[in-house]
Amino acid sequence: MMTLKELRRAGHWPTLLASFLYFDFSFMTWVTLGPLMIYIARELNIAVADKFTLVAVPILAGAILRVPVGICCDRLGAKVTGCAAQVIVIAAVAYAGFGGLRTVTDIELFGIALGLAGASFAVALPQAGRWYPPHLQGIVMGIAGAGNVGTALDALIIPTLAEQFGWRMAIASLLVPLVPTFLFYAVVSREAPGPRARAGWDRYRAVLTDIDSLWFMFFYFITFGGFVGLANSLSLYFNIQYHVSGVTAGLMVAVVVSFGSFFRPVGGAVADRIGGIRTLMALFGVVSVVYAIAAFLPAGPEPAVAGGTVSGLQGPAVHALILFSAGVLCLGMGNGAVFQLIPQRFRGEIGTMTGLVGCFGGIGGFFLAKALGMSKDLTGGFSAGFLFFSVLVLAGLAALAGVRKRWRTTWGAASGARI
Repeated sequence: MMTLKELRRAGHWPTLLASFLYFDFSFMTWVTLGPLMIYIARELNIAVADKFTLVAVPILAGAILRVPVGICCDRLGAKVTGCAAQVIVIAAVAYAGFGGLRTVTDIELFGIALGLAGASFAVALPQAGRWYPPHLQGIVMGIAGAGNVGTALDALIIPTLAEQFGWRMAIASLLVPLVPTFLFYAVVSREAPGPRARAGWDRYRAVLTDIDSLWFMFFYFITFGGFVGLANSLSLYFNIQYHVSGVTAGLMVAVVVSFGSFFRPVGGAVADRIGGIRTLMALFGVVSVVYAIAAFLPAGPEPAVAGGTVSGLQGPAVHALILFSAGVLCLGMGNGAVFQLIPQRFRGEIGTMTGLVGCFGGIGGFFLAKALGMSKDLTGGFSAGFLFFSVLVLAGLAALAGVRKRWRTTWGAASGARI
């Protein structure tokens, strides 16, 4: 209750709301190829491994674009950068929905343009975070970052629209939230008072020489990479593994990613209370177990007609739904916990760090989606991909244990927040 009262008194809540909405619908747009790939691949006759590659293209593009977008944020201001990015994304969506996307190359180019929507992370989070004091960073970054609930909206709505009106018109429907959100953001959002760091490539190189920044990138590679990689891949996974329809797969993904989205602020709030390191260590332990179990999930029963779908959810699909929901919940909380720690260590370079850490988080999502596709292509199943990530999360847990004492006795002790 005290935190909510402080949030109302401190900072600028219209900017926090505008940042949330901007990130929400940009994130929805960023991952739209995931639930649509079932329909696109059917029309363009795309192979299984290539499906996973195509859904990973926007993730990688978003990861790379977060660095230059972060620089623009620090040099030009978050609002100018955010407005320009939204205009470009709206134009790309309009072109794709009404005039383009006839070949696989068109899909790849559109995926690159969607990367700019994913780069909204490097605008929305620092713009909101700069308004609030250190002891509220976890909850504020969690609220702004909870805009990734757009993933759930995308998985819930887009497949149904694709069934009814075709996948191109489903893309065009994204203009309905994008245009009003841009207008709202342009009118109500504000830059935080105080000077901005004029970050450039030299600042990025300087930050990269600090070992702590590399650890944060690795931890976000795991948490955000796991979240967005699954958000973009699970529609294909559920369709292939359990033979459900595109709409049913979308509903399943919406359930799973809702947990990760809505619990991101919870992760930040818990980290504010008990410390980000302790929170992340507990979450990494659970996520590693979930990935290991996912590697051995049985496939669902074959449909009555070859190449068809099954009706309803069979037992194995329900078990997978529960398992992935638990894992993505922890990944979402982990995203909030990572961004409770970053402002304590890099308060003066928050824009730079958001761009770098967000970049590596996106690369993690690309890596997971690509690994699952390669696993299916090379081994006939998804076990190898999930097992690899289970081991990777264990490595993250070991790394946290290694830096815990140093962090708490150096910059953590001087931050005034729980570390």
